[in-house]
Amino acid sequence: MSKLTPTPGQTVGPFFGYALPFDKDNELLAPGSAGSIRLQGTVYDGAGEPIPDAILEIWQPDSEGNVVQRTGSLVRDGYTFTGWGRAAVGNTGVFTFTTVNPGPTEPLPGKPAAAPFISVAVFARGLMNRLFTRIYLPENEEALAADPLLSSLDPERRSTLIARRDADGGLTWDLRLQGENETVFLDFEGASQ
Repeated sequence: MSKLTPTPGQTVGPFFGYALPFDKDNELLAPGSAGSIRLQGTVYDGAGEPIPDAILEIWQPDSEGNVVQRTGSLVRDGYTFTGWGRAAVGNTGVFTFTTVNPGPTEPLPGKPAAAPFISVAVFARGLMNRLFTRIYLPENEEALAADPLLSSLDPERRSTLIARRDADGGLTWDLRLQGENETVFLDFEGASQ
């Protein structure tokens, strides 16, 4: 069996504007549902300018930490939490999702529950492959300090993965692709780049 050579991924192009969005793609559950929150932020380039044509996808557990294993993420019924969503940023680089605060997916032996997080994939112009990162909830300092990923980072880099809690209970998290305060991105060993 011959070894396959990795090839570059697709960069964001004009086709994303009509091929990827679908009805209620950024609503993991209906706005105003019990427990729903707004996750919002801005995507910035290396010069600190908002990027007007990025797309973000998120995956997360429900509020109890259960990973959703139901089909139908592309067909929103307005009631079922799907655990997955996609949002195109607006002309000002702003994205928004309606979701829930994720619960911890696994307990740490002899410690409090693991720090809950939302997984993020980023597609944007100039990127040959999507980027992967996480959004952590700002509460529970003990769980954040014990998280294997966060504890492996310098404190100033760690803060790029932690959202801010808004007065209305929602979350704000900005994404910086390069430059000062660049968001920490994940590299999956063995994955084609």
